Amino acid sequence: VQLVESGGSLVQAGGSLRLSCAASGLRFMMFNMGWFRQAPGKEREFVAGVSRNGGNTVYADSVKGRFTISRVNDKNMVYLQMDSLKPEDTAIYYCAADFSAADVKTVAYVYEDWGQGTQVTVSS
Repeated sequence: VQLVESGGSLVQAGGSLRLSCAASGLRFMMFNMGWFRQAPGKEREFVAGVSRNGGNTVYADSVKGRFTISRVNDKNMVYLQMDSLKPEDTAIYYCAADFSAADVKTVAYVYEDWGQGTQVTVSS
């Protein structure tokens, strides 16, 4: 299984970014997908998740209304559209895949496979 994130960058507060995650080596439609982030000195935290068929999405309270997760199963891709970015959104963002759970989970230990991460930096 390989997950490769892209799209991270330096952006000003209030701006937007779209992160992408390309998955390979798995039956993509069998996996719930999640985005997590980790800021320096902090634990990795859940950002957003999407169910296998895209019908259910879950968001952390801190990003609700600003971020949108989506997936395209035919392309083995999952996206995170981030709008109204804040300096506190600065972190490394990771894509993760979960095969076992019945629905989207918000805890990192459930996810079996992880990408290497992409850096998002929001300047004030």
